[in-house]
Amino acid sequence: MHALSRSTPTGNLRLSSFVRMRRSSGPSRAVWCVYRSESVHFPNGIGTSRADWQSSCAVLNASSKPPSHQDQPAEVHGGGADHVDAVNVHQAAIDLNLNLVPIDSSKSSSPAVPQPPKPLTITDLSPAPMHGSQLRVAYQGVPGAYSEAAAGKAYPNCEAIPCDQFEVAFQAVELWIADRAVLPVENSLGGSIHRNYDLLLRHRLHIVGEVQLPVHHCLLALPGTRMEYLSRVTSHPQALSQCEHTLTKLCPQAAREAVDDTAGAAEYIAVNNLRDTAAIASAKAAELYGLQVLADGIQDDSSNVTRFVMLAREPIIPRTDRPFKTSIVFAHERGTSVLFKVLSAFAFRNISLTKIESRPHRNRPIRLVDDAYEGTAKHFEYMFYVDFEASLAEVRAQNALAEVQEFTSFLRVLGSYPMDMTPWSPPPRGEPEI
Repeated sequence: MHALSRSTPTGNLRLSSFVRMRRSSGPSRAVWCVYRSESVHFPNGIGTSRADWQSSCAVLNASSKPPSHQDQPAEVHGGGADHVDAVNVHQAAIDLNLNLVPIDSSKSSSPAVPQPPKPLTITDLSPAPMHGSQLRVAYQGVPGAYSEAAAGKAYPNCEAIPCDQFEVAFQAVELWIADRAVLPVENSLGGSIHRNYDLLLRHRLHIVGEVQLPVHHCLLALPGTRMEYLSRVTSHPQALSQCEHTLTKLCPQAAREAVDDTAGAAEYIAVNNLRDTAAIASAKAAELYGLQVLADGIQDDSSNVTRFVMLAREPIIPRTDRPFKTSIVFAHERGTSVLFKVLSAFAFRNISLTKIESRPHRNRPIRLVDDAYEGTAKHFEYMFYVDFEASLAEVRAQNALAEVQEFTSFLRVLGSYPMDMTPWSPPPRGEPEI
């Protein structure tokens, strides 16, 4: 527990890369498992479903065992052995806890002893709390980041947990430090956040929702700083690209410098008292870190929206009572030749695609020609990510995926989840949105 530190002005706990260190240390594993179990209480705690309770029992039971390679997150083609072990541990923990009988110490003259857990009742297995309440939600960045605002929009009553890297947020959910993660995947101006697409494939989390956040950028600096004296502008690469033309007009002399997140750039300027540097971040970041807004609404297009996905350890049950979106990733050993056949499976059933993204195939990035030209690169190999507007509860979506599976050597459903239908219109320039 000592690895957490209060390093932000808001006093929120910040997760750092210590999460990765935790996985190779036996004693720290037990400490974190106990920490997660303390957050699970009935009937109004985070884990109010039977599956959450069983998982908590499994974590407590496994905390006395030394960590093994099976504790590592499964890769693209792995995960089977981990699942079998987890099921066995769950059953052992269930048998142990259901056989406990309360002891009435009032009839004994001996000193009072700690009471064992009470048997579960039907009220303990009541539905989960209201959407977003009492959840710990991981996001990348520091307080004041746009990802924090997205986490608050997705889960209004959550406890937001800042993480210094995208992968730390994934691991925080996998290791039960957080219940959800809210991470950006694409922006209307800057395009896709490729790092998170790669991490979606590397980790075994499920997309359970999406949220679209209008992004309103400001140019921030220490009070008294004049724009013509700026020699550097720092921010996240996406923010720099979204404000490229405006920055050229405002301060053409300033060099651009990319950092991990927008609010982190503002914090760095404030902590180091940099008089010649400005940051691109939100108005909230200026308030948190005592900076002055030199220019407001500097994004090149006022219709600047970032799409975030909400990630969880378990998928949600698809429904048909509201618009749903489904995300998949697939590949084929013969390369891109099957892409048309895959897309036709959706077109034939009148299923609209909202996103197609290709990423290099990490296991085999290049495919070579036949033996007559051995050693000559011929094709790049790709993984394809596709979002389509349909729920897996619909027969047409099930049939489409069954057909896609015939044409691909690898297919994985990343999630089937409700679409963000929040109405939105771009605000007038100069009015902050968050």
